[in-house]
Amino acid sequence: MPELPEVETTRRLLARRLAGGRVAGVSVRCGALRTPVDAEIAARLPGARVLGVGRRGKFLVIETDRGGVISHLGMSGRWSFVPDGCAPGKHDHIDLHLDGGELLRYHDPRRFGAFLWGGESPSEHPSLARLGPEPWGEGGAEEIGDHLWSAARRRSAPLRNLLLDGEVVAGVGNIYANEAAHRAGIRPQRSAGKISRVRYRALAAALEAVLAEAIERGGTTLRDYADPEGNEGGFGDRCLVYGREGEPCRGCGKRVERIVLSARSAFFCPRCQR
Repeated sequence: MPELPEVETTRRLLARRLAGGRVAGVSVRCGALRTPVDAEIAARLPGARVLGVGRRGKFLVIETDRGGVISHLGMSGRWSFVPDGCAPGKHDHIDLHLDGGELLRYHDPRRFGAFLWGGESPSEHPSLARLGPEPWGEGGAEEIGDHLWSAARRRSAPLRNLLLDGEVVAGVGNIYANEAAHRAGIRPQRSAGKISRVRYRALAAALEAVLAEAIERGGTTLRDYADPEGNEGGFGDRCLVYGREGEPCRGCGKRVERIVLSARSAFFCPRCQR
């Protein structure tokens, strides 16, 4: 699933190429995504001028002078720019026809994405309103670390699961939760409620650093992800533990281990993390 760095990379490219232009039309070939495509989009969006493209957690928000459109990439979704008139493939479900003679096309083999009408106040849409804070704040790592520590009180769930809870912190996915926990020296299976405030502040700093580095490298491509210009993410070869079961830890040489938490893999170094 595209996580915050992949969505932010997509946002930056869309913002650069869409802002100031108009949407000439909308074609929805398959509206049966995870949440059915809002019919109001096809009615309201044609002719709208794009004011900008924002992001909230893993959601994109295309801001126009008629309202906002909210997009979630699900497990396998991606937006790409193609020439107008380019024949759609089997899993090409939505086209935004742009006034420059180009299409912004949504491709999603698993159809777990979403394309929602956010109206004049997209931030108040239920899909966005329930989200926790972004994993960085004006107060820096101390602010987010204190927030995580407070949210973890009386929780016995593993730390990794806490970080994946979008209502606690927005946008953090499995790759970057594992990588941040390694950099902070905390095992992902540790009970979230038994980690000190000091260690949560260290974790928040590690999380911010990992996400910033991943955004700089265009995110991570495991299978499906590519940005709207077709580029794959380059952070995968920088992962210290994620996907490296049995390989030597790049810090101490101990073999990286994998466990399963809530049906998803978690990776850690048994020596560097405790």
